[in-house]
Amino acid sequence: MKDAIISMKHITKEFSGITVLKNVDFNIYKGRVMALMGENGAGKSTLMKILTGMYLKTDGEIHLNNEPVSFVDVRSSQHAGIALIHQELNLVKDLSIGENMFLGREPVSGKGRILWSKLFNDSKYWLEKLGLNENPRELVKNISVGKQQLVEIAKALSADAKVIIMDEPTGALTPSETEKLFQVVNDLKTEGKSIVYISHRLHEIFEICDDVTVLRDGELVGEKPIEELNEDMIIEMMVGRKLSEQYPRIETEIGDDILKVENLSNQFVKNASFTLKKGETLGVTGLMGSSRTELMRSIYGIYPHRGEIYLKGEKVRIKSPKEALNLGIAYVTEDRKANGIIGEMNVRENITLSSLKKFTGLMGVVYKGREEKTANTYIQKMSVKASGTKQLVRYLSGGNQQKVSIAKNLISEPEILILDEPTRGVDVGARKEIYDLINTFKAEGMSIIVISSDIPEILGICDRIMVMHEGGISGFLEQKDASQEVIMTLAVGKDV
Repeated sequence: MKDAIISMKHITKEFSGITVLKNVDFNIYKGRVMALMGENGAGKSTLMKILTGMYLKTDGEIHLNNEPVSFVDVRSSQHAGIALIHQELNLVKDLSIGENMFLGREPVSGKGRILWSKLFNDSKYWLEKLGLNENPRELVKNISVGKQQLVEIAKALSADAKVIIMDEPTGALTPSETEKLFQVVNDLKTEGKSIVYISHRLHEIFEICDDVTVLRDGELVGEKPIEELNEDMIIEMMVGRKLSEQYPRIETEIGDDILKVENLSNQFVKNASFTLKKGETLGVTGLMGSSRTELMRSIYGIYPHRGEIYLKGEKVRIKSPKEALNLGIAYVTEDRKANGIIGEMNVRENITLSSLKKFTGLMGVVYKGREEKTANTYIQKMSVKASGTKQLVRYLSGGNQQKVSIAKNLISEPEILILDEPTRGVDVGARKEIYDLINTFKAEGMSIIVISSDIPEILGICDRIMVMHEGGISGFLEQKDASQEVIMTLAVGKDV
């Protein structure tokens, strides 16, 4: 019989009279992994913020070991043994790894002095437990996003939490890092720890979870053991309908080369050469550290480089993103929160931000009417779910934030669109919408580059696949010849 360490009963939460959670029950069982599933906006994060004391519930009860509890702030939930690993990294970039791990709970001497040797030694122990060999004295800003995610996990483990909530923990991890994380999760289960696992990657749910709870529109759809479910059943519970196809790739006429890169090199990339054809979707994948993003950012003019770039047969020199945009190349960043959108600005302002000259008169006055009309056009074209153009972007779901980030780049009417991890942190319903948009762009003759660490995604939506390894291109695959096994062989630098 499953032993519930935490039971949340009839949880309701209202914001300014709007109900975002309605009468939700949620259980966490000792020594088991509970998947918490639902589309963005379903109420998952709100429910977990109530459990961790970030929000106060409007109604309902929380029981810990069958005793009623009330978490009035984050510290009270931490004292009860609950740790949350955020999807958005919550680290101080200018502090060391060790300082971040023990921030606010540093080991001190009887005189109140921080015991730095103990802090860094303890940090090293937990880092090694996750297979991370970084020096705990290294500044967080000097390590990759994937390693920063592992530091967040090590931080939670070091607090000896009884319940660990992992929100999209593998979003920035390589396959090997993900495998190590799953080993750690299984070890924690053996120790009697309980895990809440939030992820949009369904294959992970079946690999690591014991039970599944699904929310939709702020209400409980159901809780079931994983063995009673399959992917289609979970998707239908999440979205309230069947998805005919997760990866709806379409066949279109592929034209001549529109982009040709020859021997591009810099501190990140070595002798990279490839072509992109008109109307083609080219997938770019590889392990973390393969410099997928760095190659595309170099082409976009962010990083200086040697080598040649040709657009429609004409040699060009791109020294800045502005020059790239003027030449018809747009780039949608992998980190939409940091570089893609501005959360405190509204939808209209975000969509038109990169093309303000189109809406500005000779005296520098922005024509709000023209700006509003354009924003509305893209909201409709991209199916952005928002209350209107004046809604702050930070209140949109991850999928709709991503659509706004893409829309911002479409206003320049690019011929080449580079999408870096376009569905990271996006639920299955919004993923399908983004894939449909890619098909629409492709059918209109746009050439698209999709950078992704999600190999099923690459296989599902791309016409051709380019695999990278340690800054170089290790191979090209036609869609019909590609498989996960072949891609991974090339990604680790081996011949196929």
